Formats: sequence, structure tokens, C-alpha cells
Amino acid sequence: MTVYKSALCGCCEIWTEAAKEAGFHVVIEDMEDLSAIKQQARVPESMQACHTAVIGDDRKYIIEGHVPLEAIQKMMSERPDIHGIAVPGMPQGSLGMGYDPKAKYTVFSLGNKASDAPQSFMTMGE
Repeated sequence: MTVYKSALCGCCEIWTEAAKEAGFHVVIEDMEDLSAIKQQARVPESMQACHTAVIGDDRKYIIEGHVPLEAIQKMMSERPDIHGIAVPGMPQGSLGMGYDPKAKYTVFSLGNKASDAPQSFMTMGE
């Protein structure tokens, strides 16, 4: 997994460390401006958050924002026909944002086409 983030972002650092501790091989690319990465990764503006990651070998997926590890593991085990998953904004209680397993927020799937509307992939805190 390659994570594109700001060197100054503490919540991104917490998220990245948690991914490492969960066994993901993580390469960090610190950047001042992530807008080009988000555009290249085709992350809709409504789904954007503070960091963007790319995961996979033969099949690449986008991970946008404070996506919980369970959602990443589900995506990687099921290999759905999607572009990636996202947690827009910075919801309180999400991984890196004062993690609380009871926090309620939605993980969205991003479609393969830019015109595809994000869909619910997983609901957290239920």
C-alpha cells in the first residue's frame, strides 16, 4: 500500500501506523499538495479526505481517508469490481480520529466509471 499524505498530518500518521501494525506493507509518500494525486486517482470531490492510498498488485484499489482496516480487509478478500473505497471528511471516532469502534459512519465504494455515484460499502458502528 502506498499512502500519499501530508508530513504534518498527525491523524494520517496514526492511520498509517495502524495499517502497518495490521500487517500491511506501507510505503509513505509525503506531499505538500495532494490535489493532483486525488485527481489522478479519480476520487470524487464529495468523497475526498486528508490522505489517499493505493493498494494491490494485479488489481489496484484506491483507499481515500480514514477507512477502517476491516473495510480494507473485506475489499482485498472479496476483490469487488469497484475503483476503491472512501470515508469522506474526517469523522470523529474513525481510525486516526480518536478511534471508537462504536462510532457511526459509512464507508463508500467508488465505481469504476467517474460518472458512477458512490455506494454504501460498509456501515461502521452498528
